[in-house]
Order: sequence, then C-alpha cells, then structure tokens
Amino acid sequence: MISRPEKKLAAWVLTPRGMTLANQVKQALPHTDLFASQNLLPGRSYTGFSSLAKALAPVWNRYDGHYFIMATGIVVRTIASLIRDKTKDPAVVCGDETGRFVISLVSGHIGGANELAGKLSSILGATPVITTATDVNQVSAIDIIARDQGLYIENKQAIKHVNMAFIKGEPLAVHDPFNLVSPHLPPPLMDNSSLFGAEKSGIWVDCTVRDLPEKVLVLRPKMLVAGMGCRRGVTRQELEAHLYQVFQDRGLSVHSLSKIVSVDLKADEPGLLELAQTLNLPIEFYTRDELDQVKTVPTPSSLVNKHIGVKSVCEAAAMLATGRTRLLIPKTAGRTVTLALAAIPFTS
Repeated sequence: MISRPEKKLAAWVLTPRGMTLANQVKQALPHTDLFASQNLLPGRSYTGFSSLAKALAPVWNRYDGHYFIMATGIVVRTIASLIRDKTKDPAVVCGDETGRFVISLVSGHIGGANELAGKLSSILGATPVITTATDVNQVSAIDIIARDQGLYIENKQAIKHVNMAFIKGEPLAVHDPFNLVSPHLPPPLMDNSSLFGAEKSGIWVDCTVRDLPEKVLVLRPKMLVAGMGCRRGVTRQELEAHLYQVFQDRGLSVHSLSKIVSVDLKADEPGLLELAQTLNLPIEFYTRDELDQVKTVPTPSSLVNKHIGVKSVCEAAAMLATGRTRLLIPKTAGRTVTLALAAIPFTS
C-alpha cells in the first residue's frame, strides 16, 4: 500500500451551531481550515465569506476534501459547476448542523469521501450515510484498491464493469504479473488474460500497451524511470516528442512513468524542468561522481565523458535510480535528446 500524506480538509459553515461542529472537527483534525458566513460573529479562527459559491471556486482543488455543514440541496447547487472527474475531484461530504448525519456526496472511492464521512461520524458521534454499491454490498472497490496501490487508472469508464462483477460474484480475468492487486480482489479470479472478452470484465495491471476490450480495466503501476540527457537549450517539445516516440515504439504506457532523472548539470535546464511539470512527475539529479559509480552501462560515450566527465548520463541515471544492473531500454538518441528506461523492481 502506498502511504499518503495527511489530507487537507475545508469545513464550510453557515450557522453558529455549524461552527460548533466545525471547531470540534478541527480539534480532532488539525489540517482543517474553517470557512464561515460573514453573518456570524467575527472571529480569527475562520475565513469569512459573503457568497459560498464565490468563496469555494478558487479553493476547490486546494483541498483533499470539503465538509459542508448545511442542507444537501445548497451543496449540490454550489458544487455542480465544479465537478469534473471522479478520479480527480476532491471528496465532498455534507451534514446537518445538529451532527446527526454525515453524507458522502461526491468522490466516495478514489477521492475518499466515504472514508471521510466515516471519520467525521466517529468524531461527531454521527451516522455516516454511504450509498456506493460496493460499500453497501460489502465488497471491494477496484478504484480504492488501485488508489491504495498507487496505480494509475487509464480507462476509468471500465471501473463500473469491474465493480459490478465484484458485486455479482462473477469470475474475473486478471493480468497482474507483479501481484499488485490480486491479493486484494474477491474470488473467483482467473490469472489468464486470454480469457478477456468483449462482454466480460477484466483487469490488466502492467506497463505494456495491449489492444484490450473496453470492459477490461487498465491499471498502470508507476514502475518506469526515464534517464534523460540533452543538449543545452533543448525545448520541452523536443524532449516530450522523443520520450513519447520511444514509449510508443516499445509498446509502453507513459502513465507508468514514475520520475525523470539526469545529471545535476541539467538541474537548471528549462526544457527538462518543463517536461517534468507537464507530465506531473518528480525530477531528480545525480552528481557526476554518483553517475560514475555505475560501471555497467551498455553504451558509454567518450564524447559525453570528454564534455562533462562521465561516460553516461541517461543510462547511468536510470540504473542508479532503480538499483538495476540492466536496463529495460538502453540509450535511444535523438538529435538533441538521449533517453534510457529502467524498471523499479517489485516484490510480491
């Protein structure tokens, strides 16, 4: 399971009784920020607002969850224009100002609204209201399993088919060579991707790209590290084009890329930094002394050694980042870019 940092919560209040509940939550969950109607008495413990909709919009994505202590109808109308994608939207829960109920409203699984509703109910002594089918049927939800294992969901429209198979107890074909989700799935499972069919759900957990039926859920483990070298002044577009071409040629998904690594001489290279930002990936840099410790690079370069004092950048960086002595893809060279791929080792 991938550990997650403490989540930030916003509590939204319209009445004094609601503020009492919000303060109770903040005491139990210090990462909570309070927002309250300006019609309440002034206070230093919260941010005041005159319009709920105008106050919410700028901070919607700054929080992992939002707890609205007010009528559900108000919340639905306020958040309607902000909801985009259940795999990306923050958790939304709402509850009455007497603290009797806490309702999971939006992003119950991946966003964590169901979990948040349960946590808030424990704090307040309230009744959690959960309506997602997997939860009420007490079966696993594949989107939660994927989230907890740090897997990227490539085709979220297939989530409903897999979860329905869980609910019905139907056999499910699974391709999971690294055993990342199989231990968490309900039986019966069939570890045989040849059983994938147009009318049956299934799960594919791998970095490799295949032409799969639409009901097969594709989950990408963040297992690939891209070592990259480049000429000074290379653009983000050039770097990106080479990276995507390599992934396409080798039948790999960019969604399995976990980070980019290079030599510290490139730490201020705008194109490289922009690429990491565009792909929403961390980027790390190694010193030349660190790279020089990697003695088994497949394609050392005398030219690179002449210019910066090491025999390899992309291959050595990828191997160093993963602890591997072999590369998944040795150095590929474009006009201004070099790239090598290594895989992070998984243990079952």
